[in-house]
Amino acid sequence: MFEQIKIILINTTHPGNVGAVARAAKNMGFKQLCLVSPKQFPSKEALDRASGAQDVLSQAVVTNTLEEALKECQWVMGFSARARKVSWPLLTARAAAYETVKRLKQMPTLNVALVFGQEQSGLHNEELAKCHSQVIIPANPFYSSLNLAQAVQIMAYELRVAILETEPEPLQTLKEDLEETLATTEEMEHFYNRLEEILVKVRFLDPQYPGYLMLYLRRLYGKGQVTRVELNILQGMLTAIQKSV
Repeated sequence: MFEQIKIILINTTHPGNVGAVARAAKNMGFKQLCLVSPKQFPSKEALDRASGAQDVLSQAVVTNTLEEALKECQWVMGFSARARKVSWPLLTARAAAYETVKRLKQMPTLNVALVFGQEQSGLHNEELAKCHSQVIIPANPFYSSLNLAQAVQIMAYELRVAILETEPEPLQTLKEDLEETLATTEEMEHFYNRLEEILVKVRFLDPQYPGYLMLYLRRLYGKGQVTRVELNILQGMLTAIQKSV
């Protein structure tokens, strides 16, 4: 399970935080680290702060966009303490850890992402919209701001505890077929873009006044964890609508 969980950091401004996150990840047994447009990487300061986790840094993947980082992921959690006008499915860190382990037991091929925003501003609405749930770390409501590495450490610990509580016998590998395979983030993004184009074409969505329609639709489809069979059906429906207008 540890190998299937990726930690994604967006637009890190301080290289020391990258090193500290690498150390926190390795402490709990995680090795996948992805950096989206970091201000400075690689750097000596990151290596120094990694303190024994230089191997995690050397294997870190750097991408230009969050979409690239999430390309193969099927269960995505975004970490943010801020309330949103359009609320997102909300989990505490502990609940998110147990939910992740439950999903991994049901589907051992699942790829999981933990998404953390830029140190000062956190996750933007557009970034959270690419996640299936919003995760909060319960803290003092009068001082709830956590350092990036602290937040990663807490979640990595919760995941480690949840994983180690699972039954020791090896999990039975699920048959890799179309019915059991979840759609990837990239495939869902293609669907959302096509859906938006068609809704504009049939005048259900006004591009000048879009409101929160697409956010609500993303939330709706994100609740169900769409499989590739289901996505093929949805794409077929869109094709039929296109032919009729």
